[in-house]
Amino acid sequence: MFRKFLNLTGVQENGNDSNMYERIETYAAEEEIMRTDNNNNNKVQQKLAKDEDDIVNVKNIRDDTRKYVVACAIFASLNSVLLGYDVGVMSGAIIFIQQDLKITETQQEILVGILSIVSLLGSLAGGKTSDTIGRKWTMALACIVFQSGTAIMALAPSYQILMIGRLLAGIGIGFGIMIAPVYIAEISPSIARGSLTSFPEIFINLGILLGYILNYVFSGLPVHSNWRIMLGVGIAPSVFLGFALFIIPESPRWLVMQNRIEEARTVLLKTYDDTKEVDQRLAEIQITARIANAEKYKEKAVWLEILNPSPAIKRMLITGCGIQCFQQISGIDATVYYSPTIFKDAGIEGNTELLAATVAVGFTKTMFILVAIFLIDKLGRKPLLYISTIGMTISLFCLSFTLTFLGDQRFGIGLAILFVCSNVAFFSVGIGPICWVVSSEIFPLRLRAQASGLGAVGSRVSSGVICMSFLTLSRAITVGGTFFVFSVISALSVVFVHTCVPETKGKSLEQIEMLFQKGSELQVGGEIEMGDAECLVQRQ
Repeated sequence: MFRKFLNLTGVQENGNDSNMYERIETYAAEEEIMRTDNNNNNKVQQKLAKDEDDIVNVKNIRDDTRKYVVACAIFASLNSVLLGYDVGVMSGAIIFIQQDLKITETQQEILVGILSIVSLLGSLAGGKTSDTIGRKWTMALACIVFQSGTAIMALAPSYQILMIGRLLAGIGIGFGIMIAPVYIAEISPSIARGSLTSFPEIFINLGILLGYILNYVFSGLPVHSNWRIMLGVGIAPSVFLGFALFIIPESPRWLVMQNRIEEARTVLLKTYDDTKEVDQRLAEIQITARIANAEKYKEKAVWLEILNPSPAIKRMLITGCGIQCFQQISGIDATVYYSPTIFKDAGIEGNTELLAATVAVGFTKTMFILVAIFLIDKLGRKPLLYISTIGMTISLFCLSFTLTFLGDQRFGIGLAILFVCSNVAFFSVGIGPICWVVSSEIFPLRLRAQASGLGAVGSRVSSGVICMSFLTLSRAITVGGTFFVFSVISALSVVFVHTCVPETKGKSLEQIEMLFQKGSELQVGGEIEMGDAECLVQRQ
């Protein structure tokens, strides 16, 4: 600026007034441009800073939302640890129960399988209970009933008292396995629902692994006390869940059914990032709940609709109940409950060695369920189901061949462990968790609790029948022959997945309902607008 001023002065001394004014105007314009550029740069920098702050705030909100939803899913899934732990621990405890209480082979089958049969009572009652007192407090009831049964089993002086505790524990597990997937499906955002609804299956596997490990740890204790400690430890997860119930919210969809709209909106605001999306989801839930509230659906009306279903509801029931049954009749619970028997047939001797081999099975099952969680909302439900059912079919057939022709050989023992582990791995990566995801997300809101309970009944009955007949069937056609039957059933499950299970990845629960209404689009998904949901309500 000072140099410019000197130049201007020199010009004036030379008397060139005309050039002087032109240069003044030029320099003034340049000054203005520089000032404007600086102002613009400041504004751009301020805007960028503001945008960066907004991005950080949104990221923080998303992180908080994600952590909150995951925490709710984890706490709700603690009920599933109970089932998993019982499955895992009973596989080893039954060896010592037989030695301590001198029970027969038939009594062993009944003791192992009765829990699955009795749990159907809890699953059936769970639908009505959860509609009456809420999803959250149904989980609390499951804890109380299971704790009572577990305490009785741990202190049982005889087989008869042990069975009473087993019956109570089964009812509690029935409540828990029915309500946990429903609760998680109803509270989760669509984009993460598949992964989050798989959490119960993760915790089932963690429970199985924990049961296997504690079997091995306590196997060296005296026979009279080791199985009691194994069973008694099962109380711990339900105690943690009891505390968690004071943290997690009620299902927003159940709150809408009770006409508690503001409470539902408060919960949705904690589980979705965008207020606009919250309002949209709330509107969808209200639309699907409108008829149920307007006509005041009663239990009788709900069950009448299930027993005399429309074509759309029939397709939902076939899909939901069918996948639950195929999950069990392909022999997964028999594999887990009776893995010591399988390895003994393969040639392993000694209780400690048998229980050590089962730990490998539990570890494999747990690791591969984590793989499913990462893939289920990326690859989708159906591709993973194909991988799972085809892989299980091959593994079961190979296990059958190994036990039949290569038993009592060191090479055969290694192959038996390998094929048992591969079977549970393929189960855990697909049909294990996806079964619960699909059966909890396909039913309409007014029927969801009861229909999901019915699916859980199919699962538990199938499991009970398999577990209560495995030893008898193995004695009749050998262990290898039994697993050949399981491989044939698993092959049929591949056909079932292809014909009856739609892809539900990325769709809201209300959109999935419309997918079944349209019928012909079970193989091809599509975006469903609010207008479609309104048409759905009008047709119903």
